[in-house]
Amino acid sequence: MAAPAPTKAGLRDCRDAWSATLIELAEKDPRIVAVVNDSVGSSKLGGFQKQFPERLVNVGIAEQCMVGVGAGLANGGKVPFVSAASCFLTGRSLEQVKADVAYANFNVKLVGQSSGIAYGELGATHHSIEDFAWLRPLTNITVIVPADAWETAEAVKWAAEHEGPVYLRLSRMPVPDLAVENRVFRPGKAEVLRAGNDVTLIANGTISHIALAAADLLAAEGINARVLNMATLNPLDEEAVLAAAEETGAIVTAEEASVRGGLGGAVAELTSAHRAVPVERVGFPGFLPTGSVEWLFKEYGLSPEGIAERAKAAMARAGK
Repeated sequence: MAAPAPTKAGLRDCRDAWSATLIELAEKDPRIVAVVNDSVGSSKLGGFQKQFPERLVNVGIAEQCMVGVGAGLANGGKVPFVSAASCFLTGRSLEQVKADVAYANFNVKLVGQSSGIAYGELGATHHSIEDFAWLRPLTNITVIVPADAWETAEAVKWAAEHEGPVYLRLSRMPVPDLAVENRVFRPGKAEVLRAGNDVTLIANGTISHIALAAADLLAAEGINARVLNMATLNPLDEEAVLAAAEETGAIVTAEEASVRGGLGGAVAELTSAHRAVPVERVGFPGFLPTGSVEWLFKEYGLSPEGIAERAKAAMARAGK
């Protein structure tokens, strides 16, 4: 199946890339099935359902059951992609994710749709900003946060081949593909988006684009920022983080998630133990007020200007 066409101004929805890739894989592998919680539309699985009606299981609004069904299908030799809004997939089903998927080490692919604060004004019940903190301790679940449609497609392909549980955290906010030459998807490895030795910006998901824009602002002030796309949160690329600490002496993490327990927490834990440097964490402090995605991003510093200011703060703390 052809890749989804770019939207306005070259932006692409990662969910379109996910669904097109899943159909392409299912055409070749009869083991691949989809399990949803009455979320065919929001999971962009209408085309999959039309082409493979007998390979899509809709359990209704019963997320714990959905994950359990996925585990059962994996135990029976299928490769289930369990897809739902990430807030419900991880929040309502956390016990099943822990016991039925992680503890059992079943070959289930969890796909969290519309992650972070993509639902905007629907508020805290629909925000998914705690999922990193919930899933990071489940050490055998590979957690991948694609930054664009290309990386989403590659992550889906890798997940289908990988033997073991995976959590793919997908955004619904259209973004351009990152301009990286000779790009190769390497799970567990950070992607260097820009070289620099004054400070390091580490981001994942669609926030990687904002981190690049922040690096542009810093460059205008003569500050050379290294930018890392940390698409795989679990396992973390510890080598890249420690190299950033050693070579730049200051780090900023930026994520569409809570600053407690996610990317910022992982980087702070690692550097404090092995190479202590100032780490500024940009993200959300807890439950958020009602507001649009754009307003919330700006309010909590997830903007080029906000990240650039935190980079200068980290450098000042490092005496630079």
